[in-house]
Amino acid sequence: MQKMKPRTLSGFMELLPAPQMQMERIMQVLRETYALYGFTPLDTPAIEDAQVLLAKGGGETEKQIYRFQKGDSDLALRFDLTVPLAKYVALHYGELSFPFRRYQIGKVYRGERAQRGRFREFYQADIDIIGDGSLSILNEAEIPAIIYRAFHTLGLDRFQIRVNNRKILNGFYAMLDLTDQSGDIMRTVDKLDKIGADMVRGILVDDLVIEAEKADEILAFIAIRGTNEEVLSALEGYRGRNELFDLGLDELKAVTQNLAAFGVPESHFAVDLTIARGLDYYTGTVYETTMLDHPEIGSICSGGRYDNLAEYYTDKKLPGVGISIGLTRLFYVLGEQNYLNDALPTAPADVLVLPMTEDLAPAIRLATELREQGIRAQLYAEPKKFKAKLSYCDKLHIPFALLLGEDELKEEKVTLKDLRKGEQSTITTAEAISAIKLAIWEAGQGTVIRDHT
Repeated sequence: MQKMKPRTLSGFMELLPAPQMQMERIMQVLRETYALYGFTPLDTPAIEDAQVLLAKGGGETEKQIYRFQKGDSDLALRFDLTVPLAKYVALHYGELSFPFRRYQIGKVYRGERAQRGRFREFYQADIDIIGDGSLSILNEAEIPAIIYRAFHTLGLDRFQIRVNNRKILNGFYAMLDLTDQSGDIMRTVDKLDKIGADMVRGILVDDLVIEAEKADEILAFIAIRGTNEEVLSALEGYRGRNELFDLGLDELKAVTQNLAAFGVPESHFAVDLTIARGLDYYTGTVYETTMLDHPEIGSICSGGRYDNLAEYYTDKKLPGVGISIGLTRLFYVLGEQNYLNDALPTAPADVLVLPMTEDLAPAIRLATELREQGIRAQLYAEPKKFKAKLSYCDKLHIPFALLLGEDELKEEKVTLKDLRKGEQSTITTAEAISAIKLAIWEAGQGTVIRDHT
């Protein structure tokens, strides 16, 4: 039989064991951080009815979605975690308590062109807060605090959360009588960091047929810079010309004024009028988070406020606010830029138990005792030479080996071999457990990300 050459599809990440451990550690930090703020874990199906997923998407979403037929069913792989959440909340409305706070870490699928740092299958790590009828603006101020704590706990410090409000943008475009084109304008402006002001202006004038004077006014507006206080003060100069603009400005001020109480330093937060987010369902506050030393990477965490996401599934008003971390892309970038802390242990076990006698029962009991003490123990029962056993331990970077031979059994002791230091000692099981636990604790001190500060 002809063998098929194994391969992984383009745009799909498949990690070796050590980096997979690093990825799992990042996920664990995010889960623990989200749980600190009262979010409950949630999992939704990877496959949904295509009509459910496309109810709010359309446009680019429909081009990128993985869609297929199974019998009479029109199915699709989820392209994000937010639309399935809207379906979930609408479906289980009577069984949930509001505000409903959930986090979800799961894979999503987009059939876009695979390229460096861009994947077709990738993890997103999302949090969302859904209200019943209304949702306090304080939730929009709390979201940056969760972003800040998550990245700070991971060990990243050189990042900035940029915030804006879609009501400000929509109100501003209404002042210019450009309401019908506001969506196209915002999607164009959203490309400013990638293509520059001249190209943005060219698209506005040539493609969207906007008068040159108005295009210049748009560029002047989104170019407002300074401290948060200076930007907000500049925006006050537009107050009174449009009701929606005024409401957005009030919301933006409420978010910024509460950030300190939520523990976010101003050094990590900036009002940025270029932030619009490309998706149409955002209606209020919008966020993008960037690494200050690598702005070319773009946003590593984004989201915002939406008021009508569930309108295609229910008549109930279910406003929400949330953020999403593109986890696979972030992990790829961190690895590429040498941000991942290789000093943290990535071994699948803390100790390898090596029976040196034909009777395996004592080694089995020892491995069981270690696990009961919270020590990750692997029993190596393969009939290999001693050198091969230690080589196996070394290749997996397991720091300790416990040898149990005739002499150890007679003395009721074990031989603890520290492969990191090349040292060994014959001691009691209790002493070995204490030494291993201390080493585990010491090795675990440190953050997942080794920040370049």
